[in-house]
Amino acid sequence: MSTVFLLLAVAGLLAVFNALRPLRATPVLLPAFFSAWLTAELAPQLIVLTVIEITTFVLLGAVSDTRGWVALVLSVLTVVGLLWLVRSSEAAAHVADRALADLPDGPEPDSDVDVTGRLRRFFVPMSFTHPDVDRIVDVPYSDVSGRHRLDVYRHKDKPTGCPTLVQVHGGGWVIGDKREQGRPLMLHLASRGWVCFAPNYRLSPRATWPDHLVDVKRALAWVRQNGAEYGADPGFVVLTGGSAGAHLVAMAALTANDPRYQPGFEDVDTSVAGCVPYYGVYDIAGETGTKASRMRRRHLMDRLVMKTTDDQVYREASPIEAVCEDAPPFLVIHGRNDTLVPVAEARLFVERLRAVSSNPVVYVELPGTQHAFDVFPSIRSSHVVRAVGRFVELLRLRADA
Repeated sequence: MSTVFLLLAVAGLLAVFNALRPLRATPVLLPAFFSAWLTAELAPQLIVLTVIEITTFVLLGAVSDTRGWVALVLSVLTVVGLLWLVRSSEAAAHVADRALADLPDGPEPDSDVDVTGRLRRFFVPMSFTHPDVDRIVDVPYSDVSGRHRLDVYRHKDKPTGCPTLVQVHGGGWVIGDKREQGRPLMLHLASRGWVCFAPNYRLSPRATWPDHLVDVKRALAWVRQNGAEYGADPGFVVLTGGSAGAHLVAMAALTANDPRYQPGFEDVDTSVAGCVPYYGVYDIAGETGTKASRMRRRHLMDRLVMKTTDDQVYREASPIEAVCEDAPPFLVIHGRNDTLVPVAEARLFVERLRAVSSNPVVYVELPGTQHAFDVFPSIRSSHVVRAVGRFVELLRLRADA
């Protein structure tokens, strides 16, 4: 019994340590990421489970020898580490509010951003529903591909003239689906009178860059032309997305109305009112020189996505190279502990964008935060959703002024 207790205690402490100081070694990169991500975002639930584990083994007499006592000490350290992770999650509120402090006065952050209710969020963290939101699935936005479908999130009262959000999923340009990312934000905004659209797009290796970007712009063009049928104001659209989706929305925002990426719909206005990329890939060309960017190009981009080694193609596909004076307002969000897309990419992108843009560029760098932290409702993602909600509402007020 004490041996089992010790093994579980060691596993728990290693998971917490990996969340605090994530492993970046290539052979274990993906499993280490998943462990760190889930441990950090589910820390409150893991505290309860660890306390139950400790209590159970103590009552079963497992703490009767050296191994049992060592397991008990390690388990207590695990709880302490999990409490530190909770504290880091709570710090997201202060970090985000501080980053937004330089913006003009506007609506205060909404303190109620629970997608499912606090108790349900704790016991069923992967639940994605809201009592005030309807979801319409698989609306076609083009007949070019079977992937050209989108979901619509809107308030059950079906208001009209609503501010509009387009959420683009990630997945390394090769996997992913519109149902997998951004749902806490979309449910939050839809419950408050926004209309949100989540499109799929063609994926590699079948698709070759810039097919992915063309599809995002194609979906944006469809929203411009048809969004009013679902209550949207097609004249006010904000883009958001995570990881590869953040790369795509950043490129879409920075290349508005560029005919290279709008074949057959060159005359449609694809400019947007703002862009909110989460943990995005901004350095396709590998200019930052990070190990992750070099690996991404060698093992993914060259072979499956770009299907070329032409440096000019990579530069044209990099948001850090596409920054421009007329870029829309940006809210860039990135985790300091991100092991899949190093935070250096976000820092360089923000630096370059701020140097040329005539619009606000807000940067939120979240301590102790991994990639994909916003996939399901958590303490951290709720704080970030509140901050994003404030940012986009400020953009709305600015547009109405």
